[in-house]
Amino acid sequence: MSTNNFTVSFFFIKPVRLENRKNLKNFINEFLRGSIDYHSGEINYIFCNDEDLLQINRDFLQHDFYTDIITFDMSEKGDNFLQSEIYISVDRVKDNAHQNGRSFKEELHRVIFHGILHLCGYKDKTKREEELMRSMEDKCLNEYFKHVSR
Repeated sequence: MSTNNFTVSFFFIKPVRLENRKNLKNFINEFLRGSIDYHSGEINYIFCNDEDLLQINRDFLQHDFYTDIITFDMSEKGDNFLQSEIYISVDRVKDNAHQNGRSFKEELHRVIFHGILHLCGYKDKTKREEELMRSMEDKCLNEYFKHVSR
């Protein structure tokens, strides 16, 4: 069994109900252990609003549009320590859940897993990449909620 350990933290600029945090952290840790080459690391989730994430999108990515998530991998090249910040707009998650007929809880977890998948090398720029990303999100959602309901 791997001894890799990843510290997962949640920070709230905009409050959001996030249940079972310990289970979620453990699930993310286990997923990363089998999916990434880093030996350890820190993943910080920062929950914010639309305007906060729009400003980050403008400042760092030169994109002038709203998004639900931005994942920054700030690891040093060649280092075995993962350092990441994942920003999530609670406003976008709520809106996307409504538009896609999902619960807020499901959509929030989908986006949380989306950020981790980016860190594992999954992309979503092309149609094919997006289909694979959605498939992996669904897999994570199914495994996580099956695990949590035990």
